[in-house]
Amino acid sequence: MKQITKQMKSKIMNQKKKYLFLCIIVLCGVISGALFLFFISKEDKLLVKEQLSLFFQSISEKKINYFTSFWNSIGSNFFFLFILWILGISIVGIPIIILALFLKGFIFGFTFSSIISLYGWKGIILSFLYLFPHHFLLLILFLLTSFYAINFSIRLLQVLFFKQNITLTHYFKRYCHIFIIGIVGITICSLFEIFVVPFFLDFFL
Repeated sequence: MKQITKQMKSKIMNQKKKYLFLCIIVLCGVISGALFLFFISKEDKLLVKEQLSLFFQSISEKKINYFTSFWNSIGSNFFFLFILWILGISIVGIPIIILALFLKGFIFGFTFSSIISLYGWKGIILSFLYLFPHHFLLLILFLLTSFYAINFSIRLLQVLFFKQNITLTHYFKRYCHIFIIGIVGITICSLFEIFVVPFFLDFFL
């Protein structure tokens, strides 16, 4: 595990521009999501507030089905990770990876601003409790997966279309390692989200 972590750090340092580009994509998604709430109709705002109110009410009244919520969380996050991973070996998936990463940031920003809009200053605390650290860590996890997916896709292009002498087996093994790390990370984040976060949120509701 330590060796894989060192390789990840080394790869990121050697490709700063690509990593910075993906970080900017995520940041643009977060900012767009946060601002989007101000441009939707009043009816849509009310719908968003109603959904959030029902969610936080279920927490305060302890009506959460932990088992179902856990599998829904881990299922949706795993599906997103799997899509990113598959796009990395599809050659033409790079634009979709970038779009998917933007949308993930967009959802993060929209959720953050929606909670603040519903609860005011109290919403700042609630949004941080709801989103940090697990959703923030998931963003980083998806960003790293996207980074390696794009790298692997570029390697495939170099071999198939530019006939470069590259051993794909080595890159594919590392790519699979990233996928496994992603599954472990998603499991931990989902456990924290479902079994720990509601406990802290309940104090401020």
